[in-house]
Amino acid sequence: MWRFGGKRHPEAWETEIAWPIGDIEAADLIRTICRSAADTAARVGGVADTTNGKRRDKAGNERDRARYQAAARRAMEIAMKISDELMRDAAVGEIVDLCLKANDMKTAKILFRAIQANAIREIVLSDHPALQAP
Repeated sequence: MWRFGGKRHPEAWETEIAWPIGDIEAADLIRTICRSAADTAARVGGVADTTNGKRRDKAGNERDRARYQAAARRAMEIAMKISDELMRDAAVGEIVDLCLKANDMKTAKILFRAIQANAIREIVLSDHPALQAP
């Protein structure tokens, strides 16, 4: 609606959270944030670097980069507040997926090392073998 002069709807990571929320709600919110920013992350990572056959302009690229970074930052902030270790590790795995779509290997490797549950580490590693330590 914002294109027609109406207000722009806030993104999933821009909404205020009435703390405290439970671990399940926090993990679901992280999943929602990561999935809503996935297309932007793919454009930032260069996977989807054309739109309708045209190259994106510099302003569009900067807008996408800022959108991806805001989403990842918010998801990480929420993940730090999850008390259940398995839920937190699963949520961090979602954020690792988002970072890898944006070709942000540095952040993805740091977050991957934070995953402590072996089962979740193996799942993330099977999906993204590039995270394998040399």
